[in-house]
Parts: sequence; structure tokens; C-alpha cells
Amino acid sequence: MIVRKSKSEIEKMRLAGQVVADVHKMLQDLVRPGVTTRELDRRAEERIRKAGATPTFKGYQVGREVFPASLCVSINQEIVHGIPGDRVLEEGDVLSVDCGATLDGYVGDSAVTLPVGKVAPEVALLIERTRESLYRAIAVSMPGNRVGDVGHAVQSYIDSFGYGIVQDFCGHGVGRRLHEEPQIPNYGFPGTGRRLKAGWCIAIEPMVNLGTHETRTLADGWTVETADGSISAHFEHSVAITDDGPVVLTSRGDDPPGPWIPGTSAVA
Repeated sequence: MIVRKSKSEIEKMRLAGQVVADVHKMLQDLVRPGVTTRELDRRAEERIRKAGATPTFKGYQVGREVFPASLCVSINQEIVHGIPGDRVLEEGDVLSVDCGATLDGYVGDSAVTLPVGKVAPEVALLIERTRESLYRAIAVSMPGNRVGDVGHAVQSYIDSFGYGIVQDFCGHGVGRRLHEEPQIPNYGFPGTGRRLKAGWCIAIEPMVNLGTHETRTLADGWTVETADGSISAHFEHSVAITDDGPVVLTSRGDDPPGPWIPGTSAVA
């Protein structure tokens, strides 16, 4: 069942989303060669709790597996769900950071991919284009459009570069729980799938590989990486669909020009 949110609930989700945005802005200043992923996770959890929120990912359970950290940190060929640890970031690494925070019972969820120092030109383009695909998907997240339109916005852009779009994992509804209905694939046909409605809140998250779309999950039960060892990038925003257009609930203030509503005066 898809749970439609009221204007007051969307505002609560924006507040949770801004906790996540604040963490991401902090991490952009911390990510550099020589830093461990465990230190990034420690600082993130500290920041989330200081804001009066709780880390959504920490203790999240799938089957028997319980996620042990506040951040998912995925490096280079890792796509999603990487576990922070003692690994030291090196010049030229690509770091995808996914963060969730729960505030007043509502979840904010967002991911960003950051270069560690200077990366290869083709990797920089992958990061830039994956981010662009996210905003193309957000732009069509209007009432009356369909889930297939959202996925097609990602696919039609990314396919033009010959990248692999991850199909084993996708975006999702978000609200009181981290993962709600509906699923939001990063591929699809225009005019297909469920019709988007005002009050839906969805996490759109393109995951794009320099190589093929194929993935594999490591022995830790969480970390997903590219099957061919190619570099991957991942961007995500939590988005509210409103009658006035899409609202980026996890905005860090660096959104490109587009139809999304700056701030939340339209839904408060």
C-alpha cells in the first residue's frame, strides 16, 4: 500500500531530510585521502544525534542481517551498502555515501558520490552524469505522470553514454519507514506503471556503473559491488510529489535550476 502524506507530514519529512543534508555537507569537507570510513561514520552519527534524530540505518535488519553503522560507504567498484571500517581513503578513490536520519518518526534518505582528491576524467564524468540523471528523474515526478516516466528519465539519459544501470536495486517510497511502496526502478517505459499522486514521497536513486549493470553481494551480506569490478556512482534524494511540483526534501542547497520547489513554503 502506498501511503500518501499530508502537508504537515511532508514538512516533518523535510526536517528529517535537512538533518541528512547537513551530514552530507559536513562529509564533503571531511572526505580526503588518509581518512578512514569509520571516522566518517562516527562523525555522521554524532551529527545526527546532536540534531535530535536517530541514524535510520543503524540496526536496520534484513532477514538475519543487521546493519552495524550509521552510514553506507561504498568505494570504487562497490555500489551500495558498504560497511564503514578501518579502510583508509586514497587519492583517486570514488566514495558513495548514503545517509538516513529519523526525526519525529519520519525518515530522510539521501546519497551522494564524492571524488577523493583527483579522479580519472572518465570517472568524473560518470559522477556528473549520474547526478544529472537524478535531477532528470525528479523533474518528471509530477502528479499524473507514471513510475515508468521516472525510470525512463534516468535510462534514456544514461543509455546514451553506454553505462550500466543497476537493475537489482532501485528507489522506493519513504516516510515513517525507510522502505515503503512503491519501488522506483531506474529504467522503464514512458506511460507505464502506477500513476504518481500528490502526497507520495519517494527516494529516487540512480546507481550507474562504468561497466555492465550486473552486481554481486559480498560475504558480509550487505556490500554490493559491480560484477566486472568497474567503478560505480550513486546519487539519491527524498522527494515529495505535490500539486505544485516535486519538492526535494533532502536538498543541500546545490540543486541545479529546475521545476523542484526551493524550500517548503508551498507545503508547510
